[in-house]
Amino acid sequence: MQSDVVCNVQEKAGIPKTWILLDSQSTVDVFCNPRLLNNIRDAKRQLILHCNAGTTIVTKKGDLKGYGTVWFHPQGIANILSLSNVSKKYRMTYNSGNKDEQGLVVHKEDGSKGIFRPSKKGLYYSDMAHGVRTIMVHTVDSNKSKYSVRQYSRAKKARSLQDIIGRPSTEDYIK
Repeated sequence: MQSDVVCNVQEKAGIPKTWILLDSQSTVDVFCNPRLLNNIRDAKRQLILHCNAGTTIVTKKGDLKGYGTVWFHPQGIANILSLSNVSKKYRMTYNSGNKDEQGLVVHKEDGSKGIFRPSKKGLYYSDMAHGVRTIMVHTVDSNKSKYSVRQYSRAKKARSLQDIIGRPSTEDYIK
């Protein structure tokens, strides 16, 4: 029942429980929706979280598929990824022109993208409402179906060579 209470609090704040916010003012990644995480567990150390509403102690962590470990605080009102932390892991751009990709774009090394779109209130979010999706990851099968067998085989050989020579960034490898 506790997760139902959390979801009601979150939705009263005007943030759907399925949204993941990309927050430029946050220094930690913290989630309140357990359905977006795997392997929720006690953390080895605690986090003292300071925000406008005061201070709270967070003692659990979970894994966000396609991203990594985040803090888990079921009494929170939003699922938040720190812009600073995301930009340390992935290249990011801002797209203000193309309506299909308008927002903050996260580029993964495999060529896939995650897009955080602006809400009507100005929050940048990615909505996981269509089932628990993997954030910022496309499946191999969906990518593979776009190419011929020959193109796919050559791409696998190129990635293998990239691993062998020390995993330079894809940009450096192409050069």
